[in-house]
Amino acid sequence: MFKGFKDFIMRGNVVDLAVGVVIGAAFTGVVTQLTASFLKPLIALITVLITNSTEGLEGTPWKVRNVDFDWIAFLNALITFLLTAAALYFLVVYPMNKLAERRRRGEEPPPA
Repeated sequence: MFKGFKDFIMRGNVVDLAVGVVIGAAFTGVVTQLTASFLKPLIALITVLITNSTEGLEGTPWKVRNVDFDWIAFLNALITFLLTAAALYFLVVYPMNKLAERRRRGEEPPPA
């Protein structure tokens, strides 16, 4: 029973998935702070320059019958998602695919 579990855990795809989840969780915090610290103020600056408003992002929510739609928070979340997905692809998925390709060609031996 434990041997079967060990074989399941040691499969490449399970380990890859675990690494991706851990790296994704850790990197999400970094990307979230990047968007909050740099991109949100940049969006505020662009909004001020376009609208000639001195209120920055405070005067920009869309209002429908006194209900605010916080489009800046959505844009912030979208940018966070895209940056996280790109980082995971280029730091985890792409190198693992290259390694698997090299193993298929026989340039690198498979793990013991």
